[in-house]
Amino acid sequence: MDVELQILKHLARDPHPTVAIIDEYCAEYKDLFKEVRNYECFKYLHLGIISTIKRKSLPEIAKVVSINSAQSLHYFLANSDWSADQLKQRRLNRLKKILNGQAITVVIDETGDRKKGKKTDYVARQYLGSVGKVDNGIVSVNAYGVYSNITFPLSVKVFKPKGTLKAEDKYKTKIELASEIITELIESGFKIELVLADSLYGESSQFIRKLTESKIDYVVAIRSNHGVWLPAGQSVRANKWCKFQRTFSNQKSETRYIREIIYGKKRGITYWEITTDPETMPENSTSFVMTNLQGNIKKTR
Repeated sequence: MDVELQILKHLARDPHPTVAIIDEYCAEYKDLFKEVRNYECFKYLHLGIISTIKRKSLPEIAKVVSINSAQSLHYFLANSDWSADQLKQRRLNRLKKILNGQAITVVIDETGDRKKGKKTDYVARQYLGSVGKVDNGIVSVNAYGVYSNITFPLSVKVFKPKGTLKAEDKYKTKIELASEIITELIESGFKIELVLADSLYGESSQFIRKLTESKIDYVVAIRSNHGVWLPAGQSVRANKWCKFQRTFSNQKSETRYIREIIYGKKRGITYWEITTDPETMPENSTSFVMTNLQGNIKKTR
């Protein structure tokens, strides 16, 4: 009996504090963890993620949060009794409550991280945007929300290459994963007013059709050789360049130039060219976008 009481006291003890902002944020999720040790690991991971360490590996996080080893963090992620789905739903519900019905912009992007060996699920040789080439790694399709210049994570789905599928898996393209994310966000009650995405999604008729059917405005990147159907007798023309200032997240700004490319008669979808230098059109800083936004895109850049 004494041993059982000691165990119960250990499980019922208060969690060790970290820093005020982490303790306050994580308290909203405390009831999702049956054991105090798991809840502490949950807090330690958040503390490590917002720390200044460059490599957010479990050993490095363990060092920065001053725990003896990374084993407890690994056990928490791999074997402990908590639900990632419940955690995600709680987080999304909190976001919806804070937004209070306000519309958001959704950014669809993919992230690739190098991974050595074959111990991590779904690792394969594939294109990794973080290194700009094909390498051994894992890729995910991600959705971020933007509201009033604040960016926050919404959803993530791991891309599973065909050679890495498990028996219960079904192969899905990145386009299908992105479309699923949009559907899930809408069904969860988020009001989406605009979607931004790179050319992988901009060149996908399937993804554009999904946004159109969902009555969502979009601005997507397209390739410079993007094909547009043009009726006989109609021509392509370009409007004059307009200069604007692009402001980055660090509040620095740079001069950009934008012009509309018009294919024949004006239509619901418009095409734009953006560059840092309209004279030389440098390849690495010139891009093309397609949008169904009505009005002057220069005012919504």
